[in-house]
This record gives sequence, C-alpha cells and structure tokens, in this order.
Amino acid sequence: MRAVARVAMIVAGMTMAVPALAGERTGYVQIAAGDLSGAERTLQAERRIFPDRPELMLNLAAIYAATNRASEARSLYSDVLRRDVVQMDMPSGAVVSSHAVAQAGLNRLAPTMASR
Repeated sequence: MRAVARVAMIVAGMTMAVPALAGERTGYVQIAAGDLSGAERTLQAERRIFPDRPELMLNLAAIYAATNRASEARSLYSDVLRRDVVQMDMPSGAVVSSHAVAQAGLNRLAPTMASR
C-alpha cells in the first residue's frame, strides 16, 4: 500500500507526516503554526473517524513527545509498527515507510544511557 504523504521536520525536530492534500485534517497546518493543542484536538477527532491512518498516529505521537508525554507517544509509535507499512513521500522526493518514521520517533524517545 502506498499513501501519498509528506513528512517534514517541524517543531523541535519532530517528524510529522501529512497527506499532501489534507493538511488541515492531519493537524499539519496547526503544527506548522505552532498550535500543538489545536493540532492535538484535530488529530484526536480524525482518529475517531480514521483510526488506522499512520500519518494521524505519527503526528499525534510527535505532539505527545513534544509535550512530555513519552509513554503516550511510545504507544502510538508502537501501534504504527504493528500495522502494515505505508510508504510516504518526503518533501525531498525520498520515499519513507511509516515504520521508519515510527522507529525514528521511538529512537528519539529512548533514554540516553551513559556507561564507563
């Protein structure tokens, strides 16, 4: 399955996914404007209608990560990884899987451990 989506780095390095023609319904416009609470409300409403859309889960997870809700973000990223892969077109022209975006999000949540 291939969904046309754009992935951009927005808000403190979070990876955001957005379908090319549906920025308002994926929270992308609000995220780009810095309105994370508005984007969160939009994404939650859209997930009630489309619970399996990875771009909704990925954007909501990124908002959770940016607002210090790591366990909620981790849960959504893990949910994306349990689902079928969806290919997403990057603004650069690269194609990235929903799994790659989710794994990158999880990696950013991982605690940094020091060793001797």
